Amino acid sequence: MRKPKKRMAARFWRVCLLAGAVWTSIGGCDREAKPGSNPAPGKGLTINGSGSTFASPIYAMWFADYPTASGTHFTYNPIGSAGGIKQVMKEEVDFGGTDAPMSEQQLQVFAAKHGSDMLHLPIAIGADVPIYNIPGAAADLNFTPDALAGIFLGKITRWNDPELAKVNPGVPLPDSEIIVVHRSDGSGTSYIWADYLAKVSAEWKQKVGVSTLVDWPVGRSAEGNAGVSNLVEKTPNSLGYAELTFAVQHKLSYGKVRNQAGAFIKAEPPSVTAAAAGASASMPQDFRVSITNAPGPRAYPISSFTWMLVPQRIEDPAKLKVIKDFLTWAITSGQDRLEPLGYAKLPTEVVSMEQNAIAAIHQ
Repeated sequence: MRKPKKRMAARFWRVCLLAGAVWTSIGGCDREAKPGSNPAPGKGLTINGSGSTFASPIYAMWFADYPTASGTHFTYNPIGSAGGIKQVMKEEVDFGGTDAPMSEQQLQVFAAKHGSDMLHLPIAIGADVPIYNIPGAAADLNFTPDALAGIFLGKITRWNDPELAKVNPGVPLPDSEIIVVHRSDGSGTSYIWADYLAKVSAEWKQKVGVSTLVDWPVGRSAEGNAGVSNLVEKTPNSLGYAELTFAVQHKLSYGKVRNQAGAFIKAEPPSVTAAAAGASASMPQDFRVSITNAPGPRAYPISSFTWMLVPQRIEDPAKLKVIKDFLTWAITSGQDRLEPLGYAKLPTEVVSMEQNAIAAIHQ
């Protein structure tokens, strides 16, 4: 895993995490747009967003880097994907961040109430990783799909279980109970994790299913990616899941996962991009597609797009310009800032489709 570059935006986000910040509010900081940069949006506006903690490092970095005009502010409250969907449907925020697509019912309710479709615009590709804390086991562990499903179903309960031991030869796995840690809040990160488990385990699909708010069979709960990461960090013999960036920033051990091709793959931008490679050829017009358990010898299997939810009709002309300009920047120049944070860029084919969707956002 390559270390993040030492740039101002990355330092800003690390400081926010260490300080326990929950609300990101980053304005123009009295900076004027640089010559040759994206045309600066109007002054004196605040664009509010909320939702995905999976994507919150991206928004924090982008809002620090984006060349806004003095007096224009962006805010983002990482309350989880379910909260972001709820608030954008009620028009309490200007955009939502989610890692779980809205349901058909939610889309119909929004369209009927507001007279506008809700757009799902992919902004990046990220990954969930199995994070763990095993004293004395420094090596990257290998996890099979059966092992992960068995652990989160409560059927595999000890670290030296044969399903784990057979794919981790030479690793001193303890005869200790596995302390499972999961999200307590409505979460796109949980949705991605459950979506993967449902694809690799018929039992999980039947008994638990896929949701942002999972009815977990076993485990302890914590709020947000940061909460799960912190609980795993301080709990010996624990296992949880988190967005890759949080695992890297907290310096947690995280394992490789066996993909469809039988290879144990570590999550990093190239393997996440490989998971999305096939999606671009069959991307639906509404961009709602799952790429968990993707085929391909180099694909990391617990990967996902993360979406920005934006109403197709924005009545305020100033906000309309700001949001369209920002989206255009985010899916082009903004993509170059993703890999140092552990995310992968959007395929060029998807960017082209999104540019057409952004152009159709109207007053």
